[in-house]
This record gives sequence, structure tokens and C-alpha cells, in this order.
Amino acid sequence: MKAAVFRKPGHIEVTEIDRPVAGPGDVLVRVRAASICGTDLRIMQHGHFRIEPGQSRVLGHEVAGEIVEVGGDVSGWSVGDRVGVTPNVGCGRCRQCRAGLNQMCSTYDAFGITIDGGFQEYMLVPAWALERDNLSRLPDGMPYEIAALVEPMSCCLSGQRKVDLKASDSVLIIGAGPIGCFHAVLAKLRGSQQVMVANTRRTRLEIAGVLGADELIAVGEVDLHARVMELTEGEGADVVITCVSKPEVIESVTGLMARNGRANVFSGLGKSEHPRIDVNALHYRAQTLTGTTGSSIQDYRDTLEIIDTSGVDLSPIISRRFRVDEIEDAMEHSRSGQGMKSIILFEGESS
Repeated sequence: MKAAVFRKPGHIEVTEIDRPVAGPGDVLVRVRAASICGTDLRIMQHGHFRIEPGQSRVLGHEVAGEIVEVGGDVSGWSVGDRVGVTPNVGCGRCRQCRAGLNQMCSTYDAFGITIDGGFQEYMLVPAWALERDNLSRLPDGMPYEIAALVEPMSCCLSGQRKVDLKASDSVLIIGAGPIGCFHAVLAKLRGSQQVMVANTRRTRLEIAGVLGADELIAVGEVDLHARVMELTEGEGADVVITCVSKPEVIESVTGLMARNGRANVFSGLGKSEHPRIDVNALHYRAQTLTGTTGSSIQDYRDTLEIIDTSGVDLSPIISRRFRVDEIEDAMEHSRSGQGMKSIILFEGESS
């Protein structure tokens, strides 16, 4: 079968590899769609501490497909079932796993990092991942390419839960890439009274507008702080979510938040970056600063239901579709910032 195999930083090879065989307790998924994440791009550039030098790995953790083989001793799953995968597989025993936070397990495994992921025609879901509930059934009629967006959107749901986003909130989302747009969609579905999205690229802002953002702030053309204060009658945003990996953006959140405001840092930084946070603002204005990474199995399944029942159209977030042979072009498209999500499809022609 065909797969895009990560060999070392800067080198990914499209090659033929053996198709996995489902052993006892395993299922084999025919991958239909896999989207490219910023994590895939970072691994391509820098590698990953869980991928040893000289070790190969099939990347891709935003995956949807159908079961084509079921190993012995598997119950509840059948050939033909349409499925999505929650990528972080917890140990199942630690305090975080017992609390349902599989993404916070300190000894986690993950598809596309320690387990071969979705940039291949067939992906094995091993028995221990199946036992820990990392496979979910897709709603009838949900396109595979939309199902591949569930995982990144579920990470946004996790972030919004951490700041307890409410319908009465004014929300500022800094960054209008795919993650910022997912945040805008979720905030609007939650009924937030005011959803502001700030970004430097107007093309991405326009997509955020199509997806329901109330106010689009073109950073560089207007002063972000002044505009937010104007839109919130001098109060600041109740919730600020950062979706840009720049220290100055994270440093700015206390000045953009209202009293009793909450912020979620959704954007990681390099190890050498240490933003200066205004602790006095946190203290005297009773602000809350949070961070989240990944999503739980429950977040993933809740996101499936949200997409299915809300009727939201996520297709504007997909800017181009590629074949697996075109993986380098797909990654370059994602890296360039010119478009939005790149999707690898295993049927049909690229566009």
C-alpha cells in the first residue's frame, strides 16, 4: 500500500509499505481522509522527542475512514463501520486517565507520533487503543473530509470548556487560521453575544466572517487594543483565546481582557520564548489565564455531535485537497499560510 513516511526532519517519502494485518483485538481502517495539522509541520521541521533518530513514522492524526478488517475477539465493531480516531491513547491507569483526560497522560501514545498515523491507505488501530475507546462511530451522512476536522475542532472545544465560555460573553479570538475559525464557530454555536476575530491576513478574516464572526479586526490596519475597547465599550473581552504562536500576543491578553476575564493560551511557543505576563492585572482585575492541549475522547465525541446536529458548514476551512503522493505540496500549502486546511484524500483527484 502507499504511505507517506517521515524519515527525518525535512524528509518525508511516499513509498510502498506492507498493508497491516488485524490481529486479535485489532481493527484495520481504510483511511478516507486525513488533514494536516501544525504538529505535523513541526515534526517535519524539527522532529519529535518521541520519534527516535533513525526511526520512521507515518504522520497524520486527524483521520477518518472505514473498517475493512476486524481481528478476533473484537466486539461492537464490524467491517463497513465509518469511524474517526481520537489520537491520544492514554495508559488507562494514571490519575489523568481515570479523570477522562487521556490527552494529559504522561505516558501517552499517539497516532502519527508513536503509532503510525493516517497518511497511508490503511491504518491499524491496535487492540489496546480500541480497549481505551479511541475509535468513534461517525454520524450517518458526515463526509469523511469533514470528519477529519473533528479532532482539531475538539481541541478548541476543550479550550473553551477550560474558560467556561458562556452565551453572555464577548469573545476575542486572536488568529484566523483553521484553529481560530473553529473557535469562532464554536463560540457562535454557544450563543456568545459578540465574537471578535483578529488577524493580519484579510483573506483568512473573510473566512472567519463567513463562519459567523461578528467583528473582523485587521491587525496592522487598526490598533487591536483600541478596537477591542471600542467594541466592548471600554470593558475588554470576557474571553480571549490566542491562536498565534507569538510571545507578544500572549503578553497582550491581560490588557485585552475585562475584569474577571478569562484567557486560553491555545498557541505554544519555542522553548526559548518566555512571555512577560502582567501579574498585577491577573491579581487586581481578578483575571484567569489558562492553557490547554489536545482533547479528550469525550471532547471528540461531543464535537461529532455538535457538527452533526448544528448543521454548521465547515467546508470553507478546507482550502485544498491532495493525494498522498502530493504530501509535500500539501504541507507547503499549509505552511505558507496562504490557505487554510489541507486534506489528504485517498479517493478522487486533488483540486
